[in-house]
Amino acid sequence: MPQSNNFQHAQYSRANPGERVSYPTFEPGVPIGLQAWKQAMSHVGEQLSRSNVTGVIFLNGYPYSDIFGSARLDEVGGLKRGYSRGISGLESLLALLRPGTNGVGKTEDLIYPPLSNDASTHDALDTLAQEFGNFTSDYVKKFEEGLSQGEGVPIPCCRYVWSSIHHHVGRLEAAIDFIDFLQEWGSGRSLSKDNRVLLVAHGHAGQVLALLSNLITTGESEARSRVFEILAKYWEASKVEGRSVERLEALYKILCENQFLSGAAIDMVTLGTPVRYGWDIDGFGRLLHVVNHRMIRADGKRWLAKMELPQTAWEIPYQTGGDYVQQLAVAGTDVLTVSPEMEQANVDFREIFEPYDGFERWLECTRRTTRCPKDGQCVLVEFGVQVDEEDPRQHLYGHGCYTQSRSMVFLAEQMAKALYS
Repeated sequence: MPQSNNFQHAQYSRANPGERVSYPTFEPGVPIGLQAWKQAMSHVGEQLSRSNVTGVIFLNGYPYSDIFGSARLDEVGGLKRGYSRGISGLESLLALLRPGTNGVGKTEDLIYPPLSNDASTHDALDTLAQEFGNFTSDYVKKFEEGLSQGEGVPIPCCRYVWSSIHHHVGRLEAAIDFIDFLQEWGSGRSLSKDNRVLLVAHGHAGQVLALLSNLITTGESEARSRVFEILAKYWEASKVEGRSVERLEALYKILCENQFLSGAAIDMVTLGTPVRYGWDIDGFGRLLHVVNHRMIRADGKRWLAKMELPQTAWEIPYQTGGDYVQQLAVAGTDVLTVSPEMEQANVDFREIFEPYDGFERWLECTRRTTRCPKDGQCVLVEFGVQVDEEDPRQHLYGHGCYTQSRSMVFLAEQMAKALYS
C-alpha cells in the first residue's frame, strides 16, 4: 500500500506478514480493582504517558445490526440467481449471514441505526448489548482509572458511538462527524505536535478510522477533493439539519492546512475490523490491528483464516476459526441505501473506495482469507470460546470478545507493547 493511499481499497494479500504479526494466546486478567489489575494498568498508563499520549477514545457502533452486510449480497443475487449453485454449503452460509436468521438482531430491540453519540444512546446500548461488541461507559471509566494509578500524567478516556450505517456514504459521514468531535474534544486541551491521541475502534468502526486516515493525510490527495465534492453534491440534493456545504468547506480547509488537532499524532487500533478500505499512513502515527484468530489450517499458513468457506452447522456458531465477522464482512457486503440520492452518492464513492463486481467480488475476497491489512502491526489472538456458544448475541460469531472487561488488561498491554514499548 503506497503512503499516499488516495482512498484506494486494501489489498487482500496472502503473503506472510512476517515481523508485523504476533500470535499471543489470550489470558484473562485478574478482576478489575484488585491490586494485580491496578499494577498492570498503571504500568500501561506509565508507558502511554512517557509517549505523550494525552487521551484515549474508544469507538463502537450497534452490534446487533446487519453486521455481515448481507443486504447487498442479496440485492446482487446471492440467494436469488443461483450464484451459490455448485459451491458446497454456500446457501446455508448466506442464510446465516442475514439479520433475520443469524440470531443477532431481534424485532423487539428498540435501537436502530443511525445512532447518535449522546448519553441516552450510551445508556441504551449498555443496557441492551452490555459488553458484547460495546465499550460500556463503566468499561471506559475503569480503563481511565487504571491508567491513572501510576506515576504518569493522568490520561483521560472517553467513548464515541458512530452511526452504524454500514455503507460508503454512512461510513464517510461518520468519519466527518468524528473529525468534528475530535476537533471539539481537542479544543479544550493544549495539544501540539509533541502529543499523541489513541483511537481504539471495534469492528466496523475501524472502517471509519481507515477513511479518517485518508481524510487527514498530510500528503497530496487528488481523491480527497473529489470525495468532498461528491459528499457536498449529496448533501445539497438531500437536505438534513446540520449538513451544509459551508461545514464541508471549513473542514476541508482545516485538513488541507494540516490544522487538525494542532498537529498531534494520532495512533489507531482496530479490533476485529474486516479488511476493506486502505490506510493512508502519511497522515497519522502508529497503527495496530487485533483479530480473534484460531489457527485451524493444515498448511502452516497460520496468518490466514481457514481456506474453505466456513461450514455453518458447526464451525461459525462455535467460533472454531475465530472472528467470522472480520473474515466475511469484506468487499461486496453492506446494508442498502434508503434514497435514490444516497444510492447515487454510494455508487460514486464505490468507484473511488472499492472495486465492485457483484457477488463474485465478495466470494473472491472471502476466499483470500486475509486477516492482516498491508499496513500496521497485527496481533492474531487465540481468544477461544469465552461465552455461551448457543447465544449469537453474546459471541457475535467471534466478534464480541474484544470489548469485555475480562479482556481489558490483555488489550491494554498489547496496545502498549506494539505502539509504545
